Amino acid sequence: MKNIVDARGLPIPKVQLHEMLRRMLKIRLFEERVVSVHSAAQIPGPVHTSIGQEAEIVGACMALRDDDYMTGNHRSHGHPIGKGVELAPLMAELFGKKTGVCRGKGGSMHLAVFSVGSLGESGIVGGLMPVAVGAGLSARLRGTDQVCLCFFGDGAANCGPFHESLNLATVWKLPVIFLCENNGYAATVAQAQSTAVADIAQRASAHAMPGVIVDGQDVLAVNSSIAAAVARARAGEGPTLVEAKTYRYMDHAEFGGFKVGTDRPEVEVAAWRAKDPIEIFSTQLRSDEDLSSEEFEAIKSGVAAEVEAAVIFAQQSSVPDAQALLEDVFV
Repeated sequence: MKNIVDARGLPIPKVQLHEMLRRMLKIRLFEERVVSVHSAAQIPGPVHTSIGQEAEIVGACMALRDDDYMTGNHRSHGHPIGKGVELAPLMAELFGKKTGVCRGKGGSMHLAVFSVGSLGESGIVGGLMPVAVGAGLSARLRGTDQVCLCFFGDGAANCGPFHESLNLATVWKLPVIFLCENNGYAATVAQAQSTAVADIAQRASAHAMPGVIVDGQDVLAVNSSIAAAVARARAGEGPTLVEAKTYRYMDHAEFGGFKVGTDRPEVEVAAWRAKDPIEIFSTQLRSDEDLSSEEFEAIKSGVAAEVEAAVIFAQQSSVPDAQALLEDVFV
């Protein structure tokens, strides 16, 4: 058996490798099921899936501790799954049920799961980057060595909060890891049409922090890059900007029976589908004798059963009472 090693050159335990694969499959199968129930009009509002981006999510989240923080964006289901949230209350939230992680008030784009350190997801592009800075400041003031992982897209890198957040994080040397999920598109606009630089990581130098580019389809490469940034942050050396080159296989969003963002070149989509992160990782595990065919099927079938149980849980849960409209509004 060959050893797959971490950023320090130490062997990664087989159980950890299998958990990486399990979480990637959870994101993939969860979101595929979300698309199907959304098409059946069981989920209100739009849904934005991260199918194809599983490696950068899981690789990053598994470089964190349980008590570390995380902020996300409108492509929001994968992040809490990557951090370890249970699927049933997450699915119930998408259904708008009171058993959901936000009691049915957040829906697909506005999730928060404090139990796993997820401070929120938001439909406001770049809107949670300042929150990540606030989480880093909180850790600093409380004297802990917690860090905050901030997910954002390439489109958010062209918004004001991006520069404001990176600047202040450097000025105060805050323990924040800014992770750009660069899937090449801001909704329907290709990066080359909206962004002056080829790599978002180039902008790190303007804010006096390291800028790292990593293959977002390689879960181990992402894990190693984020682990190094986390170690730097815990040591009090400040923030890091990591850019994961990745791709979403589905459209930008599905909403009310129509799709948004379907005009990408077929050859481009095919090229990225050939770099499926789950296929890449499972093939590597097999070649290194860390995963048998039987183990893969057992992991996948277990995840599939968990996803189906989550759908049933959501379908059978109750909607919030009318009185809930007045809760969590005033203090």
